[in-house]
Amino acid sequence: MSGIHPGKPWPLGSSTTSRGVNFSLAAPAADRIELLLYRNGSDGAPERVIELDARRHRSGDYWHVEVEGLNEGCCYGYRVFGPLAPGGHGFRPSKVLLDPAARAITGWDVYDRVLATGPSPNAHACLKAVVSERKQFDFESHPRPRHSWQRSVIYELHVGAFTRASDSGVDRSDRGTYRGVIEKLPYLKNLGVTAIELLPVFIFDPADAPPGRDNVWGYSPLNWFTPHHGYCSVDDPLQGRDEMRHLVAACHDAGIEVLLDVVYNHTTEGNRHGPTLSWRGLADDTYYHQNSDGDYLDVSGCGNSIAANDPISTQLILESMRCWALELGIDGFRFDLGIALSRGAQLKPLDHPPLFTAMEADPELSDLKLVSEPWDCGGLYRLNDFPAKRIGTWNGHFRDGLRRFWKGDEHTTWALAQRFKGSPDLYDGKAVAMGRSVNLITAHDGFTLADLVSYNRKHNLANGEDNRDGENHNNSWNHGIEGPTTEPAVLALRRRQQRNLLSTLLLARGVPMLLMGDEVGRSQGGNNNTWCQDSPLGWMVWNEDHCDLELKLFLTRLLKLRQALPQLFNPLIPARETTKKHPQDQTDLWRQWHGVELSKPDWAAWSRSIATSLHMGSHGALIWMGFNAHKEALNFELPVPASPWTRVIDTSLPSPKDLPEQPVPFRGVTIPMQSRSFVLLVAQDEVSNLRL
Repeated sequence: MSGIHPGKPWPLGSSTTSRGVNFSLAAPAADRIELLLYRNGSDGAPERVIELDARRHRSGDYWHVEVEGLNEGCCYGYRVFGPLAPGGHGFRPSKVLLDPAARAITGWDVYDRVLATGPSPNAHACLKAVVSERKQFDFESHPRPRHSWQRSVIYELHVGAFTRASDSGVDRSDRGTYRGVIEKLPYLKNLGVTAIELLPVFIFDPADAPPGRDNVWGYSPLNWFTPHHGYCSVDDPLQGRDEMRHLVAACHDAGIEVLLDVVYNHTTEGNRHGPTLSWRGLADDTYYHQNSDGDYLDVSGCGNSIAANDPISTQLILESMRCWALELGIDGFRFDLGIALSRGAQLKPLDHPPLFTAMEADPELSDLKLVSEPWDCGGLYRLNDFPAKRIGTWNGHFRDGLRRFWKGDEHTTWALAQRFKGSPDLYDGKAVAMGRSVNLITAHDGFTLADLVSYNRKHNLANGEDNRDGENHNNSWNHGIEGPTTEPAVLALRRRQQRNLLSTLLLARGVPMLLMGDEVGRSQGGNNNTWCQDSPLGWMVWNEDHCDLELKLFLTRLLKLRQALPQLFNPLIPARETTKKHPQDQTDLWRQWHGVELSKPDWAAWSRSIATSLHMGSHGALIWMGFNAHKEALNFELPVPASPWTRVIDTSLPSPKDLPEQPVPFRGVTIPMQSRSFVLLVAQDEVSNLRL
């Protein structure tokens, strides 16, 4: 046929050539394929249908064709024909399918998710892929910041919720968009974070939610290559990639890295009753874990699980990562339920999963920061033995240990000490290597910091599921009154506890992560699962009348302190633990643990206080930290300092004395600690020029 050529199997998706556009996609079991070309995204019928001949247009598992005269902006889809698989899965030629490697998508004005289910045709109500550019990110003009793991501080945020509020100070047209985040970069830089971790920006279907609700968080991708259209400031599918590039470039210019929370473990197609949009209609039993009857195996909690052990799935995920890293410039990934990607046939956990092996061997991905959740919904939890050397993990034990200690639970002092010094009990007796553990207290799924100290139980009725959704075991404490209060004593205690938790997080060994808005006391009214709340309940707070500015000041100074003294608070080589004062040499960094008496830590179940000191050689203590979660004040003995003590933090004091701009001299061989408070003393020579 004139203007139709065999094309090439690589690159995947659609790409421009000197004559037109090359199309390529995987469909191993298909009998035949039709390429549908549309004039625009709103058209109900294709302008042209091109049938791919298996003899001319197939190479192995890939179908391909080159069409002359086409350009960027061309809208297209596929019909794929073949047998149905066991369980009723397989090919649905009545459905128009998205190219899984498309870099742009259109047709939202006519799209109907319901019509993508069942046997009925949906050509008049389908989404279309759009041929787009594949230019590389300009790293020469906007180089990666490349912060070391030692100095990294991650700030998790939702692109839409971050600037959606009318009082965000962002232009109306840019609220809730990539451009809106750019306007707030000075805020993030002044706060002191080094990286932002964006909740999913892979394009997702907002209609993938129960009736009457929207999918707001986006943990159910429609495609792994396309920036979400809802975060773009203009209604043009070809502009999404440039807006994402502009955000990344602005972040790089500000010295801030961009990490993406990516969902490769499942898709928006759901279970067998879900819509046929892309993967399901192309290679159902290739992309999804299934049993011998064709039923989906689900360890994502969302109806399906991607078979990342399959070579075609592995290739598609790697190509997606290269797209975001090389074309759009992002600096790293956080894998949602990432351990699910290590499962093999029949969900068997693999020690050498193909995806992770290929990922770590790929030189184009070698300079990225990689982090994963070490658990999935099938009960798999691999922390120390996570099957990838370069991938760090969220440390859920750190979150739980800190929450329980400051809440005053029994059996918590030992756990606090372990988490604080790098969780050696979880890593074969050795403090975790830098970058292998991301420490957190709060994240998007769960209470905010303010709610963690204000509610004993979740309050999720606004989600429409009769409070059944969301985590039930939060290790939270309302301090005597559930929710908002004007009681001064309760407010003071909550204020102190937030500072206790933040201090422990930021001064512990590892990579800390903060949640959007925790720095200003953002509350979600006790809702610990705002996945469907595109409302003030889930938005960032900008109105200073509703912000805890004293807490923000505390955190800003705390971050400066951490960055100023990384060799003390987050050393590359962890301090040697010892119970005796016998330094190996004068550069030997060693730690001791104490109770109210020196060198006598109380690890008993009833103990709710502990202290630690850091020493170098025989010069004396460089720092001393006291953690008192007891309901009463205690008096602690102090070690001899290397130079006179200065008080840097005392969370029992009012702002800004709790963390003053300059450390305050402290004299004495003991120090009184108020109930439920944290104190940091630092030797004067270590902070002589420090201004916070």
